[in-house]
Amino acid sequence: MGIQSAMYSGVSGLNTNSQAMSVIGNNLANTNTLGFKGSRTIFSDVLSSNIYGSGGLSQVGRGVGLSIVDAVFSQGTFESTSSGTDVAIEGNGFFVLKEPDSNTTYYSRAGSFRFDKEGYLINPEGLRVQGKLFDLANNNELLPHDPTDIKITSLGLISANPTTEATFNTNLDANSAVIDTATYPAIDPTVRQSYTYAASTPVYDSLGVSHLLTAYWRMVDNVNNVWEAAYTIDNGTTAIPLPDMAFSSIGQPPTFPDPFTAITSTISWGNGAEDSTITINFDCTQYASNSTVIGTAQNGYGSGELTNIAINNEGIVVASYSNGRQINIAQLVLAKFQNPGGLQQAGANRFIAPAEVGIVRIGLAGPELGRLFTYALEQSTVDMGQEFVNMIATQRGFQANSKIITTVDEMLNELINLKR
Repeated sequence: MGIQSAMYSGVSGLNTNSQAMSVIGNNLANTNTLGFKGSRTIFSDVLSSNIYGSGGLSQVGRGVGLSIVDAVFSQGTFESTSSGTDVAIEGNGFFVLKEPDSNTTYYSRAGSFRFDKEGYLINPEGLRVQGKLFDLANNNELLPHDPTDIKITSLGLISANPTTEATFNTNLDANSAVIDTATYPAIDPTVRQSYTYAASTPVYDSLGVSHLLTAYWRMVDNVNNVWEAAYTIDNGTTAIPLPDMAFSSIGQPPTFPDPFTAITSTISWGNGAEDSTITINFDCTQYASNSTVIGTAQNGYGSGELTNIAINNEGIVVASYSNGRQINIAQLVLAKFQNPGGLQQAGANRFIAPAEVGIVRIGLAGPELGRLFTYALEQSTVDMGQEFVNMIATQRGFQANSKIITTVDEMLNELINLKR
């Protein structure tokens, strides 16, 4: 009876080492699989026999069994890519994916994404990446909705936005000569002596046509630091006056840091576009330094064509257009599990989350769920050197157990020969 038990112990060793070799083979086969997490086998002894001897009760094991195959969720190294929709996770998070017209949720570490013909952000198997959408009416605010499919809807032209506000950040020289208002009663763009300084910025009408708004200044009172201002559109020959600007004794607007604000009269573009009024912010100072434009800005833009779609390091899908406009479409969400070891592989770099994973936390990328890196992909965590060492150990274990069986066979043969 004891000899046969040893044979069955050897058989259990053959079985478990065979299973271990299958795990090693699967690891090595996925050496180059994106986001693949290697597995390891955990053996446990089998105890099933009690033996009574002169020293009392003893226990004899009956071999070995496979306890569990553990997925090792360690951090993989990153490979740089040239695609703006490739994303890698540093941390414990997983991308959230869903099949079209299905409520089944999958999780993955492989971030090789692309857009399909309908504008959905998908993985290579066609599963749709989940994220929180931006309110396109307010480009900087996420909608308070659950994560959903990410889709680009404005694949063609985006409409123009007329300018409603323009800002001139300018220094006006305090040492400028006072303009003789008797000789030059008003700013005249055609007479250089009638103004001190001028600066221009492009503005847009409702059709997206670009126009040139030029602001003019002239010093009229160097005791009270008063400047007159006016503007023209498209190099007009008649300047339209704006309210005067009076600086404090230290060369700043009286309500610094608030700028001087003026509103244009109604502008008729004469090309079929809607009439406009533009708020002009004169963010100006009056220091004893050359008059110069530090910067100009305005909030309008012309129509534009989609030129690029990419994901930034915050996981925001950004659509870029030829007019320089960038629109935030959505922000990727990540999932984190209380027990990631409970995840079940679903093939194609995917996992499903049964109850064994515990609490599932879904949110935006960050210190808790993981940091994102674009133009990068996470590589397999398989260490080939370690796997080959494991392979040698597993092979020796298999050989040792097969030797038990052959040895027991010889012992049984000797036992049978006792009768001869």
